Amino acid sequence: MRTARKRVVGLALIGALAACGDDLFIPDYNNPSLEELETNPTRTAIITAAQGLLIGARNGIAAQTGYVAHLGILGRESYTFDNSDPRYIDEMVAGTLDPGNGGFGGSGWAPRYANIRNANILLNALESVSGFEPEELEAIRGFAKTIQALDFLLVVNMRDTNGGVIDVNRPLDEEPGPFVTRDAMLAHVSDLLDEADAHLAGGGAAFPFRLSSGFAGFDDPASFRRFNRALKARVEVYRGNHDAALAALDASFLDHNASLDLGVYHAFGAGSGDVTNGLFNPQIVAHPSIRTDAETKPDGTLDDRVLRKTTVLDAALGGQGVFSDIGITLYNGLDAPVPIIRNEELILLRAEALIGLGRIAEAADELNFIRVNSGGLAPRNDLDAGNIVDELLHQRRFSLFFEGGHRWIDMRRHGRLDELPLARPTDRVPSAFPIPTPECLARGLTPPCGAGS
Repeated sequence: MRTARKRVVGLALIGALAACGDDLFIPDYNNPSLEELETNPTRTAIITAAQGLLIGARNGIAAQTGYVAHLGILGRESYTFDNSDPRYIDEMVAGTLDPGNGGFGGSGWAPRYANIRNANILLNALESVSGFEPEELEAIRGFAKTIQALDFLLVVNMRDTNGGVIDVNRPLDEEPGPFVTRDAMLAHVSDLLDEADAHLAGGGAAFPFRLSSGFAGFDDPASFRRFNRALKARVEVYRGNHDAALAALDASFLDHNASLDLGVYHAFGAGSGDVTNGLFNPQIVAHPSIRTDAETKPDGTLDDRVLRKTTVLDAALGGQGVFSDIGITLYNGLDAPVPIIRNEELILLRAEALIGLGRIAEAADELNFIRVNSGGLAPRNDLDAGNIVDELLHQRRFSLFFEGGHRWIDMRRHGRLDELPLARPTDRVPSAFPIPTPECLARGLTPPCGAGS
């Protein structure tokens, strides 16, 4: 298993460096081996590896069996109807997640830890590389730790109480690090983001490498810090640290006068050697409730977010008692970007932090801002402590639809998974993905395993 893990990590790094398409300029396509990066790092190898982390970060995000699509099914945002593979219904909709299915119940583990491992290799190499100014090294450290924190966050988003592993910066011939709890995972993400922010503060005026187009406006250390603080705000809201969340939001790119789409995105491309956005896919459709549960604007038409992101199909798709005639128009091409975090989410995170602090009137103002400016809806004047969480979850549902599993994560965080609709009486909504079977077996454990076992 350790040999397999080493091979996976190596292939992940090499694949990342070779699959950048036209969006990133990679100085050297004679990709350095892991041994060269670890034992004799050069400026070119470091730059190549740093850019490779962006490619690794998007790996498994927008595939048909990826993070957004699978969490969309669990959160009843979407269905995937693929006649060649019944697992989209038998496993994902039914809610019987199989840890042995690498593309389904066991998904989302290997790509995240491969990129985390690659970040550690890069960070270790920075200790002995020459040819960089001190500010450049700090910028790379801040960048790598921010991307690493994002990968850890996706692990805990999927595994929740099953936990994950944070002690991974160890030789491959050592025993794997222990499982830790969800809370420990989130604390680690928060600490990593703070470490990264401190590095970025000393990172000078520019990164020594080019970021993808998804980071436009956030592609130097100073502006990248605002992205880092945005992620920090999300994590602190998840942890219930509302004062810390507001402080992070103050240092982020939250701006009521800017576009709600301002933010950082995973970039995709349809060119040779690049990775396409697999969510632009007629087999992936919206859950019908996205329209039936939508509010109407003063003119009687549906919430603008529903009209922007979905369409009514000519005929319903589905089978086995599961159907939908609502298509998804959110991603309009194979090169469509996928949000990592947007201004709209930051405003909603501010509302949630204010609710947590009992500042209901201020939170209501934020939610009404989203209602009016994103949904085209009339503001509500009846929001109070008794109904404002319902309103928060409603606005997050429509604003963040099919962007990153937010609906499933939100309903779980608020103890409301049982409120998600079921297509059939026997269906269920699981609260977490299991730890993959190979990970359990590598530790001599019988599945299921993890921090919650």
